[in-house]
Amino acid sequence: MTQSERESRQLTVEEYLELEKTSSVKHEFVGGEVHAMTGASRRHNTIAGNVFLALRLAARGSTCRVFQSDMKVRVSSDTFYYPDVLVACDDPPEDEYTEDAPCLVVEVVSPSTEATDRREKLAAYKRMPDLKAYLIVSQERKWIERHFRDESGEWRRADLTEEGSFPVPCPPGAALSLAEVYEGL
Repeated sequence: MTQSERESRQLTVEEYLELEKTSSVKHEFVGGEVHAMTGASRRHNTIAGNVFLALRLAARGSTCRVFQSDMKVRVSSDTFYYPDVLVACDDPPEDEYTEDAPCLVVEVVSPSTEATDRREKLAAYKRMPDLKAYLIVSQERKWIERHFRDESGEWRRADLTEEGSFPVPCPPGAALSLAEVYEGL
């Protein structure tokens, strides 16, 4: 079966995972349907790279792992996404290509992904029991929408615009500032 034949019908999770190991194109997977991922702009890549670098440096010496765009997240039994940046601190799952329990997920939104990132992915990520924060980062202006669990486990939202910084739940003690996220733009 060719890749295009697989993409024209619903796949099982097992078929999707095998497809991803050999595919030259990344796909997100939602309920049996595969969705090809497109390339990103220079601006998008700069922002995602800046976030990755800040979090990776903060993770040094800790048990946390930080990944950029090529690590799948198993959001539910039949949903897998490729976030722009993710942090996971629990023991890694057996599957080398998937993280099951990230504590932080970051999506840099573009005009073509913004609606999905703000609705579908936000709702799906909030259902993940180990996720502590989901950041939606604008590539058009200095703005980070931070969705996070408070001390009681309730989801809250706080936006950061123009300047300033805020803590992130992992790696321990880490924070992100708008200046570092948008550096070089």
